[in-house]
Amino acid sequence: MKIDPTVFREYDIRGMEDKELTDDAIRAIASSYGTFLKKRGVSRVVIGHDNRKTSERFYQIGIESLKKTGMEVIGIGMCLTPMMYWAQYHFESKGGLMVTASHNPVGWNGVKLALGYSYTLIGPEVEEIKKVAESEEFATGEGTFREEPIGDLYVADLLSRAKLHKKLKILLNTANATSSFFSPKLLRDFGCEVVEHNTDPDPSYPHYVPNPSNVEMMEDTGAMTVKSGANIGIAIDADGDRLGVTDEKGNIIWPDRWLILLARLVLERNPGAKIIFDVKVSEALPEDIAAHGGIPIMWKTGHSYIKEKLHEEKAHLAGEMSGHVFFVDNYYGFDDANFAALKMLEYVSAQSEPLSAVIEKTPYYVATPAYHAHVDDHVKYDIVQKLTDEFKKEGHRVVDINGARVYMHGGWGLVRASSNLPALVIRFEAKTKEDMDQIEKIFREKLSRFPEVDMHWESA
Repeated sequence: MKIDPTVFREYDIRGMEDKELTDDAIRAIASSYGTFLKKRGVSRVVIGHDNRKTSERFYQIGIESLKKTGMEVIGIGMCLTPMMYWAQYHFESKGGLMVTASHNPVGWNGVKLALGYSYTLIGPEVEEIKKVAESEEFATGEGTFREEPIGDLYVADLLSRAKLHKKLKILLNTANATSSFFSPKLLRDFGCEVVEHNTDPDPSYPHYVPNPSNVEMMEDTGAMTVKSGANIGIAIDADGDRLGVTDEKGNIIWPDRWLILLARLVLERNPGAKIIFDVKVSEALPEDIAAHGGIPIMWKTGHSYIKEKLHEEKAHLAGEMSGHVFFVDNYYGFDDANFAALKMLEYVSAQSEPLSAVIEKTPYYVATPAYHAHVDDHVKYDIVQKLTDEFKKEGHRVVDINGARVYMHGGWGLVRASSNLPALVIRFEAKTKEDMDQIEKIFREKLSRFPEVDMHWESA
């Protein structure tokens, strides 16, 4: 079967529902995945879905397709992506399929595919799924299916792994997405007073994209935190693997700043621990990790890449600018916004000062949010490579493990191809706003030479 090749991305599969991802496409992809698992001696697979309008339908197609490849299928119904990973451990299932487009806008859907525990498919493995799906050379067999709701078990496990030192008032924003079904109960059971905002499930996402990397979602979270008199604002993305935080004054705390607090928490328990972070984070994060006795390691953006590096380095914690956080310290090593929220509350509740005062004492650079510049999927990698080569020829220090992080004017600028969208990801940081603006000016001049790049940038 012919499937639009752009849906097969670096570490998952995403496309426009009922256009690029039709019922037949999902059937072929799930059948290919069952074939992929059987080839590796895996016979059991967990499957779940988020609350997008096509997700339950795709879930049912996935179940039937996996059964026809001879798999033992365990359905956990509507859930968060971290709950699917959690269920893999619980049911000792090396296979896992999650129907979700994560934080993408309305109209998208997709699947995340696992192989083993806390590991999702990357590059060549996704390409193998594509080839088998197109060839339709699927394994056959008589599989089985059983349904196993795991919501209460998941919540109980998370609560056993974190401690609230004093009661906090929380503003919770789930942007009407799947976390609305689970996060309010989790935080209340943890002992917090929870003020709910946009927690009525609605797959049309009527207010904004459920993505804490999005300034609109975080500004609204901050405003409602102030209005409710909460100690902290918590925002969670569409499928529960990205966390956003605001302080009690409504200020947005971007992940590379609150990761400093989580890193300190981990380093208190594990002196000298390795901590992984992606190329988009502030220089303040590795500086603070090193200052507190940890070993900072920069790596590629993307949950699959970060998880792979996390286990390769035997690190205790990893985090991304997008809000993905991976705890190995007393957890499983996959990205879980709910668990990260509990650990953030554990840290904050142990402090004598409000969150704004705690954050104010951390290292600080002037930085932009991450931006998206629209560009066609077919040319985005080529543009990034040309810019990388150009910056190197000009004599700049360039970290090119994932795009180009270019150091200049007391700071840096980043350009990389988005793995999920037809876009470039762009960010700037420096010690002063003047230097940051100068770096941005240089990047804008270079990018403007490519007519394919939309120069109207939106927050990522």
